[in-house]
Parts: sequence; structure tokens; C-alpha cells
Amino acid sequence: MAAITYLEEPAEVRAALSPPRRELLTALREPSSATQLAAAFGLPRQRVNYHLRVLEAAGLVELVEERRRRGFVERILRAKPGALVVDPAVMSADGDGDGDGRRRFTQIQDQYAAEHLVGVAAGAVRDVARMQSKADESGRRLLTFTIEAEVRFAAPGDVHAFTDELTEAVRRTVARFDTADGRPYRLVAGGYPAPAEQEITP
Repeated sequence: MAAITYLEEPAEVRAALSPPRRELLTALREPSSATQLAAAFGLPRQRVNYHLRVLEAAGLVELVEERRRRGFVERILRAKPGALVVDPAVMSADGDGDGDGRRRFTQIQDQYAAEHLVGVAAGAVRDVARMQSKADESGRRLLTFTIEAEVRFAAPGDVHAFTDELTEAVRRTVARFDTADGRPYRLVAGGYPAPAEQEITP
């Protein structure tokens, strides 16, 4: 399984998301040097070197090898393999990148509020990404499970009835399997309208 690069600091996100560095990260899916990238993008090599140093300091690219070329050393870099995951709290307009945005979301108790769903999802992204990174470092497998489904409601009020029945079904299942000395798992269930381009035609 490919490792996850998890970004939770605003400076790291800025390093990854500026337009020229996004393009460089895309190009660096294949190993390359500053000289090769400068020629490909039509940019001065010094400018490319600057962007590469920022990306390397943020842990987004890694050194593959060094080659000696006519009195200087050519560094071959590549983007770190695997998924690039950004902590949603960093991207929150209400947060300052240190988790305040997530805390504000999770204080909302209305189970039908979109903001509450975003907050819960942000916590899940944070927890799983951190644990997956640690599992990768130790060579272990992180055991998770995912359930996905699509349901078509005839009327808006059906959402509430469906939620009540699903909640009761989950409560019964949890009561059946929950043990006092077992390994705790966190279960998150959420629903949102499917974007038009993802809707399935019967």
C-alpha cells in the first residue's frame, strides 16, 4: 500500500497548492531534475530550484539520486508516492489551521446540519491519515472498513424516517458486538445529496 503524505500545517498546504508547485508535483510523478523541469516548463533553472527546495522542505518530494555532471551534482527528485491528504480544518474559512475550525464544527449537535457532517468527516480524515502514516512507517496494516450505498428518497421527509431506522439498526448491531475489553472502533455514517454527475440512472 502506498504511503499517505498528510498535511496539517498551513505552510505545508501553501507549499503544495501554489500553481507552479502543483504543476511541478504533477511532473515529478516521474523522477526529474531542476534542469529537465526548467526546460519542460520554460522557466529559469534558479526559479525551479527554489520551488523544489520549498517542496522538499515540506516533505512533498524526495531525493532519488545524485548524478555528477560537468563539475556539478545534478539532483534527481520525485514526488512522494501515494495519496496527498490535506487536513480539512486547514482549509476551513472559520479555522486558523490549528483545529479551531474542527472544534467549532463538532460543537454543532444538529445531525442534519451540513456543517456538522463536514466536521465529523474532517475528524475521520485526520484520524485515519495519521494512523495510516504511522502504520506505513512500522510496516503494519491499518484495518478499516467502508460501507457505501445510494438511496433515492421520494420525499424530503423520508430522510428523517430513514435516519431514525438506520440509527436504530446501528444501535442494535453495536449492542450485539460491543465488548468492554475490545479494541474500540469509531463508526461514522453520513448522507448528502449526490452531485448530478455522480447520480446513477436506473
